Amino acid sequence: MSQLMDNSAEKIDVILPRQILLYQEENLDYILCKPKLIPLKSVTLEKLEKMQKDAELKMREAVEYSNENNNE
Repeated sequence: MSQLMDNSAEKIDVILPRQILLYQEENLDYILCKPKLIPLKSVTLEKLEKMQKDAELKMREAVEYSNENNNE
């Protein structure tokens, strides 16, 4: 059976390059993209600051209200 395959196999001609050296040039270039803006404050920090300001405002209102009631 191997003889049948040998006889029926096609012959492939080997093509050798005329020059001995073969090389491929690779140019590495930088790929520039848009800069990504990073917020100076995180969302969590902004929420905490807002909560603190609200708490301070409520404390001031409570102090003013108590001062008004004591003066009367």
